[in-house]
Amino acid sequence: MAMEEILETASRLGIDLSQVDLDSIRLPPGEDFGIKSDDEDLNEEDRLEFDAGFGNIIVVDNLPVVLKEKFEKLEGVVRKIYGQIGVIKEDGLWMPLDPVTQKTLGYCFIEYNTPQEAELAREKTHNYKLDKSHVFAVNMFDDIEKFLKVPDEWAPPETKPYTPGENLQQWLTDEKARDQFVIRSGSDTEVLWNDARQLKPDPVYKRAFWTESFVQWSPLGTYLATVHRQGAAVWGGASTFNRLMRYAHPQVKLIDFSPGERFLVTYSSHEPSNPRDTHRVVLNIFDVRTGKVMRDFKGNADEFVVGGTGGVTGVSWPVFRWGGGKDDKYFARIGKNVISVYETETFTLIDKKSIKVDNVMDFSWSPTDPILALFVPELGGGNQPARVSLVQIPGKEEMRQKNLFSVSDCKMYWQSNGDYLAVKVDRYTKTKKSTYTGFELFRIKERDIPIEVLELENKNDKIIAFAWEPKGHRFAVIHGDSPKPDVSFYSMRTTHHTGRVSKLITLKGKQANALFWSPAGRYIILAGLKGFNGQLEFYNVDELETMGAAEHFSATDIEWDPTGRYVATSVTSVHEMENGFNIWSFNGKLLYRIMKDHFFQFLWRPRPPSFLSPEKEEEIFKNLKKYSKKYEAEDQDVSLLLSEQDREKRRRLKDEWDSWVNNWKKWHEGDRSERQRLRDGEASDEEEEYEAKEVEVEELLDVSEEVLAFEE
Repeated sequence: MAMEEILETASRLGIDLSQVDLDSIRLPPGEDFGIKSDDEDLNEEDRLEFDAGFGNIIVVDNLPVVLKEKFEKLEGVVRKIYGQIGVIKEDGLWMPLDPVTQKTLGYCFIEYNTPQEAELAREKTHNYKLDKSHVFAVNMFDDIEKFLKVPDEWAPPETKPYTPGENLQQWLTDEKARDQFVIRSGSDTEVLWNDARQLKPDPVYKRAFWTESFVQWSPLGTYLATVHRQGAAVWGGASTFNRLMRYAHPQVKLIDFSPGERFLVTYSSHEPSNPRDTHRVVLNIFDVRTGKVMRDFKGNADEFVVGGTGGVTGVSWPVFRWGGGKDDKYFARIGKNVISVYETETFTLIDKKSIKVDNVMDFSWSPTDPILALFVPELGGGNQPARVSLVQIPGKEEMRQKNLFSVSDCKMYWQSNGDYLAVKVDRYTKTKKSTYTGFELFRIKERDIPIEVLELENKNDKIIAFAWEPKGHRFAVIHGDSPKPDVSFYSMRTTHHTGRVSKLITLKGKQANALFWSPAGRYIILAGLKGFNGQLEFYNVDELETMGAAEHFSATDIEWDPTGRYVATSVTSVHEMENGFNIWSFNGKLLYRIMKDHFFQFLWRPRPPSFLSPEKEEEIFKNLKKYSKKYEAEDQDVSLLLSEQDREKRRRLKDEWDSWVNNWKKWHEGDRSERQRLRDGEASDEEEEYEAKEVEVEELLDVSEEVLAFEE
C-alpha cells in the first residue's frame, strides 16, 4: 500500500497518524493481510543462532604449554587475538590444566556470541604463527564429532551425478540481440528488454518493494543487487530473477562490486553515543558466491575520509579501489601518508606493510594492469615539487615519475584499455592570482613510458569536461566560458604514427557541459545538462560531422547501452515534472518515450567483454555489409509487420468510428417524432427549409404607484 493510500484512508476514518506509534503495531499471529514479506524466510533461515548447539565455539590447538604462574599472561595474549574478531562471552575462554603437573594442555575453547563470529575466527586464525614453535590449528567444536567418525580405512568417495546449475548468462542468448535495463519508479522495480524494433520496452520481471534504497548491476551483468536494512542481496537466473545470495550487514548504505564480480564491499555508518565523537564505520568484503565475509574493516569515519569522489557522512566512496584487471587480485585504500594495497588470496597487506608516500593526495588503478598512479602535491611552500608516479604492483617499483611545478590541482584520467593516462594539471600563473590548465599525457604501453605536454591554444580556457574514447586513441575536451564553450577532439596518433598528440577539430560555441562516448567509440554525445536544459548533439568523430541534434528537457542522466547502439536519457525525481526516460538511436533519432511518476533510476544491464579478438572485430567491421544482409532482411520483415500493424490499427479505428456513426443514426431516427413535435409538426431536419423570423414580445413585469406632495 502506497503512503498516499494510507494517508487517504486515515483521513477518511478520522485518524491522526501523528498520534499513532506505527512501530508498536503488531499483527495477529499468522495474519499478513495478504502482504507477502521478503523477510519471513530471513527470520527462519538466517536467524543468528544464539546459544544454539555448539556452533559458536572454536577449539584452538598448538598453544604454548605453560605453568600455572604464566597462565594469566597466556590467557591475555589469546584473549587479545580473538577478542578483535568478535565478542567472547563472559567466562567464554577456557584453557584446561593438567591436574597433576598444573600445566596447560596446549589448547583452549573459545565461545563467541554467534556462530558467524566463531566461523570468522576459525578462518582468520587457522595457521596463525604465534612464534616459531607455535602455529595455531583452529577447528569448530562441532567438527570434533565429525573427526571422530573418520574410519580407520580409506574408502573412495561416493560419486554424485552432475546436475548443471542455472545459466546466469541466459539473457545474452536473446535471439533478437536485445539489451536489458532496470528502472525504479515509486515502489516498483522493473527489468525490461529494450525492443527498439517494436519501439517499446518488453517486460521481463516486476516487483514492488524489491529494494529499500537503490539497485545496482554487477560489472559484468550477472547479478542485480538490492539493498535492505538487514544487508544486501543479489538476484539472477535464466528466465526470472531468483535470490541467489544474501549478505548480512545491518544498516548497509552503500555497496560496490569488484570488477570481476568475485567480491562485494558493503558499507554502514553508525552514529556515536557521544555527539562529540565521529561516526563509526563498518566495511565488509564478501565472497559473492559463498556469502562469506573475507575481511572486515572497522573504525572512525575520520580514518576513511581521504581521497575518493563522494560518499556519506564525510566518508569518501568507494573506500577500496580495485586493481589488477578483471582477476580481482588487488584492492587498495588511501590513508594519511600511505597507500595500503591488499591481495585477495589472504586479504592481507602486500609484504605486510603499506606503501609510505608523504602527503599523498590521490591515486587510481590502471583499468587493465596492476599499476598505480599516485599524485603528491607540493610541499614546503613549493620547495618540493608536486609529482605523479606510476608504481608497479606487487613489486612496488616506481616505473615512471613526473615532477610538476606551481600546481594548484591535479586530476587523473585512465583510458579504458590502460594504454594512456591523462593528468589534468591546474597551475598558478607567476602572479599567483589566477590559474591555467594543461595536460600531461603518459603512453603507458610504450618503451620508457614517454610523456607529452598538451596546452590549449588559449591557456586561460577553463576545462569543463574531459573524456577518453573507450578502446580508442582519441579524447575530447570541453573548454572555454559558458554559455557556449568550445569542444576540441585530439588523437594520440597521427597519420604517420609519429607518436605525437594532434588536434583533429575544434567545434565552436556548443551548448555542452558533459561528454558521453559510445562504449564502442566513434560516436559521442555533446550534452548540455542542468543549466542547458538537456541539449543533445550526436557527433560522429570518424567523419567529424553532426549526425543529429535534439533536446530532452531537464534531463538529469544520460547512459549508452553496452553495445553502443542506443542511448537512454532520463529525468529523475530531482525534478517534479516530466519524470521518465527516452530511448534514442546512436545517431539521435527518438525511438520511444516512457513517462513514470516518481522516477528514481535507469540502469542498462552491463555485458561481459566479447570473446572476439580485436583483429576479428576489425574484420567484422570491414565486412559489415556481408553480415548485415541477414539483419536488414529481418528489419524489413519487422518494418512490414509494423506497417501492417499500423494499417490494422487504422482499420480498427475506422470500424469503431463507423459503428459509432451507425449507432448515432439509429438514435437520431428514434427521436424523429419528438423533434417533429418540438417543431410544431414540421417533419424536415434540414435547416435550409425553414425561414427565420424575428418576433418581439413585450412583457409588463411590474407596476407601482407613488403619491408625491406638490408644494406651491
